[in-house]
Amino acid sequence: MLTDYHVHLRPDDPGTPADRFFTAGNAERYREAAAERGIAELGVSEHIYRFHQALEVWDHDLWRKSAADDLDEYCHFVREETDLKLGIEADFVPGSEDRMAELLSGRDWDYVIGSVHFLGDEALDHPDYDIWERNASRPDRVWDRYFEWLGEAARTGMFDVLAHPDLVKMWGGRRPQPEGDLRRFYERAMDGIVESGIAIEVSTAGLRKPIGELYPATPFLEMLLEAGCPIALSSDAHVPEQVGFGYDRALELLGELGVTELCVFERRERRMEPIGAS
Repeated sequence: MLTDYHVHLRPDDPGTPADRFFTAGNAERYREAAAERGIAELGVSEHIYRFHQALEVWDHDLWRKSAADDLDEYCHFVREETDLKLGIEADFVPGSEDRMAELLSGRDWDYVIGSVHFLGDEALDHPDYDIWERNASRPDRVWDRYFEWLGEAARTGMFDVLAHPDLVKMWGGRRPQPEGDLRRFYERAMDGIVESGIAIEVSTAGLRKPIGELYPATPFLEMLLEAGCPIALSSDAHVPEQVGFGYDRALELLGELGVTELCVFERRERRMEPIGAS
């Protein structure tokens, strides 16, 4: 069994309205790409901030600019017009946990992916809200805070999968990075991750970013596996051509580290299935 659960049916670019991309025909393009790559379990997990209900959780500038669609219409489309698993990518927003939990509840998800993109109002991976403008000389501070929040995100219990678990490295050499052994930062997230039992996403998206690496870095992944964390495999695709991107690299690494099973989700129930093409 191969999976790709972190998939977006539309790009993040402006001018990508739901009525152009939330169509049975577009979903079939993704399904065909998955089939070509031997991926049996395909799910969609749109950014929660693309839906107007998310403004009840956080009134951030990016969210205001992006929140154009209806969350229930999205859920109905995926359930009624596709055979994709129904997921959502929801941000961890400290102080808004109750509001996010309420937004997520009552909807028929197969899984919820949790992510940390922002530290306060500043973004780790969005140039318009770049956290590094004020922290160019303090990368340790950013990394400390990121991994602390990553652990807190897991500890909330709201999420089934923790997305791209070292996203803070995304810019590679284009942004400052701490020196020395990075495991001192990973440790800050470990207690929350282990306590929660959350699945860890091995994401090939980093191979398409300036860092040119899988998420998470191998030393972090080794720590997670030693702690018994289950693994979910995804590409974070935003176009069909990215479905299953870089899976050869990911599967090689997982094999080297002794991983033989992947998470499969249905109605927020997790089971483990042996790795293998369909």
